Amino acid sequence: MKKIGLLSDTHGNFDNRIKEFLKNCDEIWHAGDFGNIETADKIADFKPLKAVYGNIDGHEIRSVYPQNMRFQCEQVEVFLTHIGGYPGRYDKSIFHEIASNPPKLFISGHSHILKIMPDKKLGLLHINPGAAGFSGLHRVRTAVRFIIEGKNIRDVEVWELERD
Repeated sequence: MKKIGLLSDTHGNFDNRIKEFLKNCDEIWHAGDFGNIETADKIADFKPLKAVYGNIDGHEIRSVYPQNMRFQCEQVEVFLTHIGGYPGRYDKSIFHEIASNPPKLFISGHSHILKIMPDKKLGLLHINPGAAGFSGLHRVRTAVRFIIEGKNIRDVEVWELERD
């Protein structure tokens, strides 16, 4: 069993309120747009980190984190990217890979819009954790946590906080 914390679009912010929500997680996964390497390092110092870079991330982050990650957690295959779209509207850059070899869990960021939805056609669960940072048009900061146990993804929880 793994307790996963999921972030995206931190844009330079990793504050104590986010840490409190993620404190019992085993790992943090980040779907891009850290904002700077210092934020990535803070998260990695807090918990083990799996992450991809986002479109605003510079060369320092891109030299450490890939554009896409495909990995196994327990018995769940995960695909993590920043710009990925969502069921019925996948980004053309990853559509072929997702359609030809669907993971069980597809995670993307970028939109700043929290979405948790199944793709019944491909048999996967899509999660976009929204935006945990302050930059962008979103009015609510969000993050997600969940448990992966064997083949199951369960106990999905959303953290929401009005922007200051």
